[in-house]
Amino acid sequence: MANRNRKHKITLYLSDDEMYILKNKSKLSSLGSMSAYLRNLIIYGYVYDVDYKFLHDYSVELSRISNLLNQIAKRANTTGNLYSEDIKEVKELMQKVWHTHESMLSKQPLISR
Repeated sequence: MANRNRKHKITLYLSDDEMYILKNKSKLSSLGSMSAYLRNLIIYGYVYDVDYKFLHDYSVELSRISNLLNQIAKRANTTGNLYSEDIKEVKELMQKVWHTHESMLSKQPLISR
């Protein structure tokens, strides 16, 4: 116990309802434990969870699109020719990029100032 960063223990009594709320809110947070949740509340006054899954999905989709574009570029550089099918595919991929970009922006949380 001598190496412990947090040396002060707090005992807190809650009603059944308060305990139920605390357990549920701490489970819903991404902080991992009730202690971490309570420390966050003490330090910041609130717990703010942001789901960035849409950014991950956006990144994965852009990665797929860029791989396809790289394949087309490699084929064009290897053969020295750019075929109409390649141009059509690039246009379709660019449409996908814009659609994915618009979708990602529409899912961002709004920040009020």
